[in-house]
Amino acid sequence: MTEAVFQRCIHPHCGATLGVDETTFACPRCGGLLDVAYDWPRLHPPRMLRDFESKWADRHNPLNFSGVWRFRELLPFAPPEQVLTIGEGQTILQKADSVASYVGVQPGKLFLQYEGLNPSGSFKDNGMTAAFTHARMVGARRAACASTGNTSASLAVFCSATGLMRAIIFIGSGKISYGKLAQALDHGALTVQIAGDFDDAMQRVQQVSRRLGIYLVNSINPFRLEGQKTVMYRVLEALRWEAPDWVVVPGGNLGNVSAFGKAFMELTELGLLQRLPRLAVINAAGANTFFKLFGQANLRWEGGKPDKRSIEDYYCKLDAEKIRASTIASAIEINRPVNLPKALRALDGCGGVVHEVSDQEILDAKAKVGAGGLGCEPASAASVAGARKLRQEGIIAAEDRVVCILTGHALKDPTATVAYHTTDQKTFEEVLGTRGVRRATYANRAVQVPNDLDEIIKAIELYS
Repeated sequence: MTEAVFQRCIHPHCGATLGVDETTFACPRCGGLLDVAYDWPRLHPPRMLRDFESKWADRHNPLNFSGVWRFRELLPFAPPEQVLTIGEGQTILQKADSVASYVGVQPGKLFLQYEGLNPSGSFKDNGMTAAFTHARMVGARRAACASTGNTSASLAVFCSATGLMRAIIFIGSGKISYGKLAQALDHGALTVQIAGDFDDAMQRVQQVSRRLGIYLVNSINPFRLEGQKTVMYRVLEALRWEAPDWVVVPGGNLGNVSAFGKAFMELTELGLLQRLPRLAVINAAGANTFFKLFGQANLRWEGGKPDKRSIEDYYCKLDAEKIRASTIASAIEINRPVNLPKALRALDGCGGVVHEVSDQEILDAKAKVGAGGLGCEPASAASVAGARKLRQEGIIAAEDRVVCILTGHALKDPTATVAYHTTDQKTFEEVLGTRGVRRATYANRAVQVPNDLDEIIKAIELYS
């Protein structure tokens, strides 16, 4: 491969390469996942990370306005004229002392990276702008995904905002929140609901995309993960280019941790970062494949040769016992994460860990995040619940600087929020009780009063 940008199998023992215009997204030699790879000396990478700060002053340039393409020298696969951006990546890293107290770290040490400010309300827009740009480069007219909600919303937004492609979305039966489904429908996507869960939808969308030549935007697509790298660039920028001690991220399809690990390893390779943070992936207990394999079965990267038999045996067990993913955190309700090998590599490079949290712990953490000023969807709060558990177990120290990724906006799944805080026991039990959530520890319940001025005033004085 003589090009400066190409695709390469992630397994070093294979090393197969493909051109940047290929859209199979699977190694033709071993069937493994692919990376977007760069011959950095030929691409003139930045000499200092601080050089990116100057682009903030050029807000009229759409590429510099984007929180993804502002870092285009670190994902240089696309000519600038091909880039499709809708202003994604205008996100914040907020110090959260009230949440720090809940987690158990010192004041000033816990930060929330809030990706809910993206146009579609989740982190997915970081990757979608990159995947969409690649789709444009190869002349795609239709783009498809399987989704628990956020990917479909992002794809639908990009298709409708640009008018360049038709969105085709596969969802499982009853496995998507109305807040996310509303986005897909409102933005004109063709929505196909199949009998099954996300894992079934993921299998079918890959088959359909191959058969019909439709561009696939799920995170098996390595170009999507290039966009998701930029979440970490913005975190580093907000911390004045100093790596935190920990980055804690919810684990679903494992695209984020894979992208974050690649970002940090590339920055180290380029001499732009001297110290790597540790990565912590948090599964929901009802969708805990990565925790079971990494945390309990000791599955590791092993230099690019992870034990495939242990993975296959675990999936066979899921099938034999008819185990389906089940969690209130629908965005990470996935039993067969497609990026599992890349996630293993990321944890190997960054000294990572994997843990699981219950739905009860997720919703309690979500309530504390909301009370601290940033609302998030349930899956996002897995990062905070996980950080708290890692602190309790002594893995995270009280003085460590910790960044928790909040992947999506609170209004992505308002039903869970209202059920948690409601005074209606029936609603609570119908929405949350079946998920093993037995109490609303930090509920902010509505105060019910008669339609009487004196009684209203009395209630306000009593509770405020």
